[in-house]
Amino acid sequence: MGAPTFWGNNERAQKHIARLNGLKRAIGGLLEFNKKLADAEVMVELVAAATGKEKESYGRELDQTVAALVADVDRIELQSFLSGQFDHNNAILSIQAGAGGTESCDWADMLFRMYNRWAERRGFGVEVQDVLAGDQAGITKATVLVKGENAYGYAKAERGVHRLVRISPFDANKRRHTSFAAVDVIAEINEDIAIEIPENDIRVDVYRSSGKGGQGVNTTDSAVRITHLPTGIVVVCQNERSQLKNRASAMSVLKARLYEKRLDEQRSEMERFYGEKGEIGWGSQIRSYVLQPYQMVKDLRTGLSTSDTQGVLDGDLDRFIYAWLRAGQPRHRNKDIQMDE
Repeated sequence: MGAPTFWGNNERAQKHIARLNGLKRAIGGLLEFNKKLADAEVMVELVAAATGKEKESYGRELDQTVAALVADVDRIELQSFLSGQFDHNNAILSIQAGAGGTESCDWADMLFRMYNRWAERRGFGVEVQDVLAGDQAGITKATVLVKGENAYGYAKAERGVHRLVRISPFDANKRRHTSFAAVDVIAEINEDIAIEIPENDIRVDVYRSSGKGGQGVNTTDSAVRITHLPTGIVVVCQNERSQLKNRASAMSVLKARLYEKRLDEQRSEMERFYGEKGEIGWGSQIRSYVLQPYQMVKDLRTGLSTSDTQGVLDGDLDRFIYAWLRAGQPRHRNKDIQMDE
């Protein structure tokens, strides 16, 4: 940062500053923990040397200090699990309605709201890149960019099919319906990753943005859809007024998807990107949200469950994400864990 040319490229400078701040937070947290640990050791000596009421008072203070240290250890341990190559990157999260028609479109919209609330809770920024409304209600698909430190590391735990059971608000007979939606998460990659996309491998279509918009959004051909012809991958971006900005964002997402696909092919584990979600229907869900006839959200990979369905739908997802990280990202386990408040 002391170099004379540091501020010559503002975008590059901001990336360096963001990386520096992230390193400071990581190291600073460990240094602060070591300081608290040293203070606790002094308190242990005070408790051992004290007598009477003074010993009792020091003992209560020591209990509080130890409880705080346990919470700090928990937080540091979770951060240590985020050691993947792209865990510190932003996350590109996509939601796709599955089997269930209008019900699933409404369920996809509920998930869209849930993840926005979760991002707000964690202090992440959210940029909506594309939303396609359902025919009657909800959305058929949506793509958002979740921006923040370790966004991908946490959000990747949500990749899979999500199942909802409830009394349908669209059924006049008030019958119970089951709906499905798929969530996909990939890391936003930066220019350090070399992904070359020849111009003749893509088809670029421009059109007017749909949905809500202000001046210049819905009146010009600003929306961009890029189709990668060799793979069939389609990326849409329409959140910016500028066609050039939308194209740049769409290309960034396309590169991220192609890079993820390349990793899958190299490891011969295509299910990591495609197969893990499977069909968006019965037998492939990673989590069930049951609102009727009882209240329960259960993650089928870790066995963790809670009756606080409203809290989960309002974005309280960290309990499931942490359990997934701690469990070493298993596919399925039989152990049931109750997490009722």
